[in-house]
Amino acid sequence: MLSLDSAKIAVIGLGYVGLPLAVEFGKKYQTIGFDIDTGRVAELQKGHDHTLEVDAGELAEADQLRYTAELEALKPSNVFIVTVPTPIDKHRQPDLEPLRKASESLGKVIKRGDIVIYESTVYPGATEEDCIPIIEQHSGLKYNEDFYAGYSPERINPGDKKHRLTSIKKVTSGSTPEIAEFVDALYRSIVTAGTHKAESIKVAEAAKVIENTQRDLNIALINELAVIFNRLDIDTEAVLQAAGTKWNFLPFRPGLVGGHCIGVDPYYLTHKSQAIGYNPEVILAGRRINDNMGSYAVSQLVKEMLKRRIHVCGANILVMGLTFKEDCPDIRNTKVVDIITELGDYGACVDIYDPWVENAEAEREYGLALTTSPQPNHYDAVILAVAHNQFRQLGPAGVRALAKNRHVIYDLKHILPSGEADIRL
Repeated sequence: MLSLDSAKIAVIGLGYVGLPLAVEFGKKYQTIGFDIDTGRVAELQKGHDHTLEVDAGELAEADQLRYTAELEALKPSNVFIVTVPTPIDKHRQPDLEPLRKASESLGKVIKRGDIVIYESTVYPGATEEDCIPIIEQHSGLKYNEDFYAGYSPERINPGDKKHRLTSIKKVTSGSTPEIAEFVDALYRSIVTAGTHKAESIKVAEAAKVIENTQRDLNIALINELAVIFNRLDIDTEAVLQAAGTKWNFLPFRPGLVGGHCIGVDPYYLTHKSQAIGYNPEVILAGRRINDNMGSYAVSQLVKEMLKRRIHVCGANILVMGLTFKEDCPDIRNTKVVDIITELGDYGACVDIYDPWVENAEAEREYGLALTTSPQPNHYDAVILAVAHNQFRQLGPAGVRALAKNRHVIYDLKHILPSGEADIRL
């Protein structure tokens, strides 16, 4: 049985989740950060993180952390933590390929007595039903005899400088009582907010996947209310502010639901639910509402443009913001793309401006080219799609200065004061 003193940690995947974890462990334990992206490894070796989750000073503090893209370098490790992405495919089905490939790689380096801990979001049962058999197959070792497993779901909130890895309580679990205690102690040694030891790996998996499912449903309710209130010609934000004076009213707001978690995780749960013969009606209804908000936003904009006798086909439209949330460079599963695509279907000429996003990243992920400097007095419509602080600082006059005399300003995120936008969600 491993002890904390003998732990040698390898973190597999150095994205938004893996890097902050590797850095914290690298302050206390011998740690290797592994990623198949050699460019990412080279960047980190130079002390830079393009995701902006960890600054140069924090990287330097992790004096026991080194980075590699070589699988062989992981062999001395005895605790392997998997933090690879778990996306969905074009059919909105779980895509476990990154997880399977990581498990296959681990099967080539794992030894007797080692522990594998998964942090990637999955449906209940995925760790032991999908991942562990792959490790067994490629290692020749037997689960819970030769090697062990744990699950401790990530709770990273990209761009959030207040709620950090160490200040968010960590759920932990293990494949045996002894391993569960070790995994809990390991995370407790770096997470100042403490830990919650779940009774099983499946419980920990389920706890993670419902966190974002609950949030998704709450936003879906507010989105549906926004559609209703818009038809009634009632300001949704004014309604929410009034309702929010009650102590137990939850402060959710309407909007596009994208990102690597909220717009993805519910599909993992519904997939597993359908596999066991139950159709999850409420969860899928919420997903349909949220997935359709991009189309709804465009329909609102088009109607307002037509009322003002602005031709949509050939119109110059500026979309301000591409990331899935404000003040963050993360464009994974951003639903702003839905708006851009639909405007293109109408024949509009769309410029995209986002000071947080590198043009190469937008091109690689979505085939989109960004504009670095929107032209003044040029646009028939301006959509405030993401509430970046830079856009807030422009104010109503700064935003309208980008538009022609006859135009539509659509404030999706309620960035501008009430009455300063032509449409609000």
